[in-house]
Amino acid sequence: MRPCLAVGLALTLAVSAARAQRPDALATVPDLATLVAQRHSELADVVNRYAVDRDALLRRYDAPDSPDRRARLRAFHEAWRTRLRALDFDRLSAEGKIDYVLLDRRVQHELALLDRDARQRAETAPLVPFADTLLALQDARRRLTPVDGRGAARTLGRVGAQADSLRLALGEASRPARLAAFHAAQRVDAVRATLGSWFRTYDGYDPTFSWWVRDPYKRADDALKAYATALREKVVGWKTGDPEPIVGLPIGADGLAEELAFEMIPYTPEELIAIARREYAWSLGEMKKASREMGFGDDWKAAMEKVKETYVEPGQQPELIRRLARQAESTFAAHDWVTIPPLATEDWTMEMMSPERQRVAPFFLGGELILVSYPTDAMTDEEKRMSMRGNNPHFSHATVFHELNPGHHLQDFMAARYEPHRQLFYTPFWSEGQSLYWEMFLWDQGFQQSPEDRVGALFWRMHRSARILFSLGFHLGRMTPQQAIDFLVDSVGFERANAEGEVRRSFNGSYGPLYQAAYMLGGLQLRALHHEIVDAGKMTDRQFHDAVLQGGPMPIEMVRARLERVPLSRDYRAGWKFAGPDPLRAGEPTAVKERAR
Repeated sequence: MRPCLAVGLALTLAVSAARAQRPDALATVPDLATLVAQRHSELADVVNRYAVDRDALLRRYDAPDSPDRRARLRAFHEAWRTRLRALDFDRLSAEGKIDYVLLDRRVQHELALLDRDARQRAETAPLVPFADTLLALQDARRRLTPVDGRGAARTLGRVGAQADSLRLALGEASRPARLAAFHAAQRVDAVRATLGSWFRTYDGYDPTFSWWVRDPYKRADDALKAYATALREKVVGWKTGDPEPIVGLPIGADGLAEELAFEMIPYTPEELIAIARREYAWSLGEMKKASREMGFGDDWKAAMEKVKETYVEPGQQPELIRRLARQAESTFAAHDWVTIPPLATEDWTMEMMSPERQRVAPFFLGGELILVSYPTDAMTDEEKRMSMRGNNPHFSHATVFHELNPGHHLQDFMAARYEPHRQLFYTPFWSEGQSLYWEMFLWDQGFQQSPEDRVGALFWRMHRSARILFSLGFHLGRMTPQQAIDFLVDSVGFERANAEGEVRRSFNGSYGPLYQAAYMLGGLQLRALHHEIVDAGKMTDRQFHDAVLQGGPMPIEMVRARLERVPLSRDYRAGWKFAGPDPLRAGEPTAVKERAR
């Protein structure tokens, strides 16, 4: 039987709403004796020292990808690796060993990223041969080397002439690859921005510098701007004033293997694609069940169309989000699933998302501040309609708690208060995976009662499976951004504008290569771990969920090692097959069976 949460919910809603508005002040202060008695990792100060020293170097070497910055960051991480290897690992506590493994893998990953950047830089170097020469000017400035205006003028003159020659050579016969040209144009823009900062530092303050450099700088800046424009227009096919094309930077099979090792995911991309297809098939089957309940038979897209048309009137979305957020908090207050401190129900706030940001984030975003995505009067009629349809109450019912409590807001709240040094080890498999896990958990508990709410929840489940498929497909060179957009429209039921925004933000550089895959995979990891621990009677729901939050961000394999007391070695590597030993085998069961509704 599907569990029903309706009993007592109305009374709990009223009590919770009152608490959220004015909680008891004493209840918002924790028991201090408990905090004092907590055991912490002896490597917390080591982790903090690495983080602040690295941040200091990034501020000092502020020319992105400059020669000095590359060399200094490599030396820094190699030195940290040497120091870490000198520690007596066996004498560390369990928490200390966790931090050692996490920090060591972070240092190794930083070195691997420097290697990857070097390979990518080599691919665009023929198109941007002057980059290091110009970035070295900023490096010299940061070394406090006295500026040589006459020498700088000569350098700028050569670079300007070189940029002009490269621009004029962009004919059909010597046309570079579109992807390389797009990234070369981005690199020219970044170098030009750094060069401008360097020039403004001296111009007007050093009369000799201005006398020598002002005109060569202007000529070089114009040449760089014209060259970047020519790369975009002649090669990429992007006209000035048009929306930026979605190009992205695929990292290939080797890059994915490297990222998966870093995130402690012991599966190949092919196996993850098989897992995603399996999860999508389950969601599609459930979607058709809900569609039949709504009277549409197996035509689930027709059922989804009806759900999309339930949107609230303009201006009413904030009230809907508030109501859904309090409903979720009340549901958790009525059960003993996880600790949500009173202050965590009081401190979050709400703002409206700008129209510009909605182009890359078509759905609301959350944390301590929840950003509501809904139309403004400046949008076109088509943009308004797509935004309202894509943020309808049934879609939102399954995701407001994903963003607030017990999702991202509670994660951030607890991470700032328990083992805060582990924020260095942030991973979307912990954060996005945990929020997606709650969607799965509440589905099991019968939170989505009506078929319309189930359609809304399943839209997101299908979406998260699709994210694995299109993001890995893109990085493996099997799917273009346009094909990803079409896939979301055809296979998940996205509004086309929202699908474009989703794909754009996935590949515009704001997110790591595995970020979009982390939702479903992290959720499946936590689901499997819940089965190992809670279903086996080792912990209650509340003990398990509190322990996950209070341990701080880390790969879920390390959450498992921490809760299951898995023995760790200095060179520990992932091996937990959370979704079964062979996902490629036909008929392989899921790691945790769906509970009957």
